[in-house]
Amino acid sequence: MIAGVYGLEELQDAIAAHPDRWRPLVFTNGCFDLLHAGHVRYLNAAKLLGRSLIVGLNSDASVRSIKPVPMGMPPRPIVPEDQRAEVLAALKAVDGVVIFPQKTASELIAALQPDIYVKGGDYQIATLPEAAIVHQYGGQVELVSIEIPSSTSGIVDRILAARS
Repeated sequence: MIAGVYGLEELQDAIAAHPDRWRPLVFTNGCFDLLHAGHVRYLNAAKLLGRSLIVGLNSDASVRSIKPVPMGMPPRPIVPEDQRAEVLAALKAVDGVVIFPQKTASELIAALQPDIYVKGGDYQIATLPEAAIVHQYGGQVELVSIEIPSSTSGIVDRILAARS
């Protein structure tokens, strides 16, 4: 087991046993396939909103289901889930990582009930499938502005273009 990477029940138990260490709990989620400076700044900004930051990480299977593979692109994810989880857990801002197999983090959010759910400023609260669940239990949804417009797909595109 990698330090900072939890199973859902293990994380729920840790939060219940020491709420003063975890709450207010901030939660975000994503694929985090090739970690870049935009990710790091986003996670640092999210952490500032509460006491702890949990990252829900899409499993390899869920990444494959939500990320289409354009012609000439390698299948996603590029980095396997256990390695993506280890890298995220090593970041100073991240207090825990939990891998989930669904397309959205809705079930994970319902189980953890974070005080604050965070996504990047390129999203809209009205179109986030998780927002309704957060609002149902009285949580808050925050959008964090994107300081460095970068994406894993853009990085892969540049690498492939350089090979041509």
